[in-house]
Amino acid sequence: MKILIVDDEKDVEFLFRQKFRKEVRAKEFDLVFAFSGDEALEALESENPPKVVYVFSDINMPGMTGLELLEKIKSKFPEINVSMISAYGDTENYDKAIKSGAKEFFTKPIDFEVIKAEIKKFINSQ
Repeated sequence: MKILIVDDEKDVEFLFRQKFRKEVRAKEFDLVFAFSGDEALEALESENPPKVVYVFSDINMPGMTGLELLEKIKSKFPEINVSMISAYGDTENYDKAIKSGAKEFFTKPIDFEVIKAEIKKFINSQ
């Protein structure tokens, strides 16, 4: 089971790897990273069907925004869960994300315990 993290800030990979090292070592899931919306779509389209089951995407990225990525993922891969992460907890982005099919909406700084709980809840529902 793969989880894709999409963020244009490269240090996010280090944070996720550090916070989830125990779960990855225990082979509960694999973490995959993309640093743009286009890179994320390439990763999803590289396997048919995609092995990624959950995507966590930043909203504010250069090029394709996280909200645009969300819409593309939901139209091509409706079975993949997508949650959005934003530095801004504004209601406009929240409403757009939820209306476009986002499962959850998280704000930065990321509370990794909340993200872990979301992933575990998802895994247990499978």
